[in-house]
Amino acid sequence: MTDKVLDLIYWKDMERTGLLFTGLVVGLLSLFQLSIITVVSTLCLVTMCFTISVRIYYHVLHALQWGDGVHPFQWYLDYDISLTGEKADHYMRRTIVLSFSTFAEMKSLLLVANLVNSLKFLVLAYLLTYVGAIVNGLTIMIIGVIAVFSIPLFYRQRKAQIDNFLAAVKGHIYNVKDIFHRLCQGGSPGLDHDPTPGGAKPKIK
Repeated sequence: MTDKVLDLIYWKDMERTGLLFTGLVVGLLSLFQLSIITVVSTLCLVTMCFTISVRIYYHVLHALQWGDGVHPFQWYLDYDISLTGEKADHYMRRTIVLSFSTFAEMKSLLLVANLVNSLKFLVLAYLLTYVGAIVNGLTIMIIGVIAVFSIPLFYRQRKAQIDNFLAAVKGHIYNVKDIFHRLCQGGSPGLDHDPTPGGAKPKIK
């Protein structure tokens, strides 16, 4: 299952990925103007009109002896999407563990079990109020869908350049955190550390 999802994300099958990506984006865009019930029912109607037309067309071809009579969607009908008892139990356990761990983390943040972590969450919640004023949940979902189908492929194609850029950013962030850490301890920011091992130490006159 994981390999098939990765194949879709990395556009291994252009046709299926294109259909899935287009369907998700169009469906989410439709929710801006229509209710979810209208969108789902309309999609079902369009899909059934297409499948019934194709099914009748193949049946007519078989009646005229111009076709082999094979069901046009037989591959999709035979595709097994059921879960065994073991897999269902595994996914249920993971869902329960994730739900309770999320609830426990939110409880510790809201009830200030750790002051620093709660302050970080406070800042994040404050920033999210601005995000909510600019965009809504549907916009974020559309951006998320586009990101899922574009960022992994872009990263695979530009892996070396992106890794070098991220390493440089992490280095700058580490230097800034080190300066703030020294200031909080009452010291001076000090000199930048020599990134190369065995670097020459500054001479004191």
